[in-house]
Amino acid sequence: MIADPLLNPATIELGSFFPQPPGTVWRALTDPDLLARWLLRPTGFAAVAGTRFRFTVPDSTSDEILCEVLEVQPARRLTHSWAYPRADYPARWILDWTLHPQGHGTRLLLLQTGFDLGDRRQKMARNAMERTWKRRLLPRLGEVIPH
Repeated sequence: MIADPLLNPATIELGSFFPQPPGTVWRALTDPDLLARWLLRPTGFAAVAGTRFRFTVPDSTSDEILCEVLEVQPARRLTHSWAYPRADYPARWILDWTLHPQGHGTRLLLLQTGFDLGDRRQKMARNAMERTWKRRLLPRLGEVIPH
């Protein structure tokens, strides 16, 4: 197998297809009640650039994730920061959700950036996050998207 020189190993890049239209998938990414069902319950979230919000992490030593909405293009793109300021080793990442119409459904692309692969902890966090998105969170997102 030949490695793609355009791929950044410090970036998580995952795509998923959902049979619902972009507006319906968008709702699952931006409705606080739906977010709570597949990701975490947000406090203070609005899909408006500049909005600061947080996710509370149950049973966690770092107990909250601080976020800021950086870019919004309704039903097309949502970009926000994701920071663990109280963790033993604080980290800050950017999550970029892009929705593309495909047939009667939606191709959703997630990019998570900001990992420092020179730091062993960050490398481990990147690999753990990729597995979590693939195996647990994106499948749960598919389960809560309204039909």
